[in-house]
Amino acid sequence: MRTTLMILAAAGLAIPTMPAMADPPHWAPAHGKRAKQARTYTTPNGIRYWRGDDGRYYCKRSNGTTGLIIGAAAGALAGRAIDTHGERTTGTVLGAAAGALLGRQIERGEVRCR
Repeated sequence: MRTTLMILAAAGLAIPTMPAMADPPHWAPAHGKRAKQARTYTTPNGIRYWRGDDGRYYCKRSNGTTGLIIGAAAGALAGRAIDTHGERTTGTVLGAAAGALLGRQIERGEVRCR
């Protein structure tokens, strides 16, 4: 019993203690993450924008990569189905290019970030 208590006491002393990580009070000046979150806004269609330190507004939105890939795949299949003569390579390549451009434009939308 005495040995068990000694082992538990030694283990308790060996475990380092860490101070509690807490947010600063609401009245404290914001620095770092809280300062950036205070200037971040989101529109109903999912475009995030924020006000920079220089007073200008910046935005981050989809760059259209997913639409580009899906559009290229769908366009390649459609081009292959339309071009029925010969090897059908020309129709596949042209369909993929047209589908990629169309898919990218659809995903990016008409919103302009300035």
